[in-house]
Amino acid sequence: MFLSFRADVAAALSDALSALDVEPTDPGIENPPESVDAVLASSVAFRLASEIGAPPPQIAGELTAEIDPTEYDYIESVSQSGPYVNFHPSQTYYDDTLQAAGDEGFGRLDEKDETVVVEHTSANPTGPVHVGRARNPIVGDAIANVLDFAGYDVSRHYYVNDAGRQMAVFTWAYESFDESDLPEPERERGDYDLVRYYRKGNEYLEDASEDERANAEDEISAILEGLEAGDEATYERVEAVVDGVLSGMRESLARLPVDFDEFVKETRFIRDGSTEDLVSRLKDTEYAVYEEEAWQLELPSFEKNLVFLRSDGTSLYTTRDLAHHEWKFDNFDRAVTVLGEDHKLQAEQLRETLSILDNDTDKLDSVYYSWINLPEGGMSTREGTGVDLDDLLDESIERAREEVESRLDSRIRDDELDDEDVARIARQVGIGAVRYDIVAKQPAKSITFEWERALDFEAQSAPYVQYVHARTCGILSEAEGIDDVPATVDASELTTAEERELLEVIARFPAVVKRAADELAPHVVATYTRTFAEAFNAFYRECPVLSADEEVRDARLALVAAARRTVANALGLLGVAAPESM
Repeated sequence: MFLSFRADVAAALSDALSALDVEPTDPGIENPPESVDAVLASSVAFRLASEIGAPPPQIAGELTAEIDPTEYDYIESVSQSGPYVNFHPSQTYYDDTLQAAGDEGFGRLDEKDETVVVEHTSANPTGPVHVGRARNPIVGDAIANVLDFAGYDVSRHYYVNDAGRQMAVFTWAYESFDESDLPEPERERGDYDLVRYYRKGNEYLEDASEDERANAEDEISAILEGLEAGDEATYERVEAVVDGVLSGMRESLARLPVDFDEFVKETRFIRDGSTEDLVSRLKDTEYAVYEEEAWQLELPSFEKNLVFLRSDGTSLYTTRDLAHHEWKFDNFDRAVTVLGEDHKLQAEQLRETLSILDNDTDKLDSVYYSWINLPEGGMSTREGTGVDLDDLLDESIERAREEVESRLDSRIRDDELDDEDVARIARQVGIGAVRYDIVAKQPAKSITFEWERALDFEAQSAPYVQYVHARTCGILSEAEGIDDVPATVDASELTTAEERELLEVIARFPAVVKRAADELAPHVVATYTRTFAEAFNAFYRECPVLSADEEVRDARLALVAAARRTVANALGLLGVAAPESM
């Protein structure tokens, strides 16, 4: 409803400007100052002051007088406050919001005829997902969720590096060492099992004699050359390692939960000839040079050249990624990639190279994220391996369970929770705390993950918002015995400031979805959930529901149902569970 109200406001301002013989301009629609009791305001009078030669308050007064609210569905009245034109919504606005927010898909925008591929995570399959990279799947999944909810046709891709030196080293190590040469795996899973070979191989290369290292390097080079030549046996050797590690990584990511529509392998673009074709086209550009025994591009915007072909004829990761991106452009209207900040230079060089090859790079968006740090002493680490995502999730669930169990005796609801219920809630709260704490920050800002903040039921955290959903479920559960609640109620019964504020916050949810999708900024949704939780808690404190008079009770129950749907959908966009009981 908020988007429709905003459209009415824009139309009213446009009509008023035309009536005053003023050329159309940015209407300056914004949130009003806190002291103004309105839903939207316009600061257009400031922009017109010099053009018209009148003070902003005078212009605002003329615009206010020119607008007839009866011509618009959602405008009840228009008022002036100094240089601002303020807009107050009609009763229809509140009625329609209350009705719409009860629907399962509330907040979902109209379908768009536009396909978007969101590539995220894409960690090299050399071992378990590390906590430092956990921001990528969490942010990437939330971006994909938001775009899907905003009406785009979204595909979620993981780009698999199965053609680089790391995978050649991994394959050589897997074939060279015996199980007896390795320590016990940290977990019984493919990625933890196989990473032992990779670590052993790198240790060997570091400590080996010159002759031993040369022999190993010959075998590694043969694997790389076999991949580049399209040798099927080599592909199968590498694939055995890659798929084994990926199977474990997928289990780890599924705990978040994060899933993908397609795992796109680098070798695909060698095998189908697109990398060879791309290299040929790059050589034909005016920017190609052969220097230091390699083919390179002298990119106009960069001091450092882009190497795209080695002297032995093997391509590089970036070369294959260029072919990958051209494939994206051929198959999707738009491509979004989530990358660590350390890949920014490479991504910018890739963009310029794609442009040189006459690709429309306006179709490409990159979202960069900074690292996740853990406070000193915040988690135990295994010797030499750092902290894996599984470690973080295990500890978060364990801490969440302690917190949930400590609150069992003080719960307001009288529903019985058995051990299975407590375990489920601990998972929802613990994993939700990790996802929410990470996605709530702007990706470019670094994060120090702190347990006390992430799991604080009283502060602006996942449990704080999740508890709101549980409260709405509790109220509605208690109301199930009331037989005479009508399907449709009149929002005019919601007259208190707390009721109106909550309904206005609910109405804004579709606009939040739109902004988050337009800006590729899921943290906007997280900020909204905190505002929402504050508004609901104020309503909960001041407006008893089940004990109110019948008509007021029915309206408040409808408001609670709308609140439940809104917060559940908002948390869903962030990939955070909405527990029914806590």
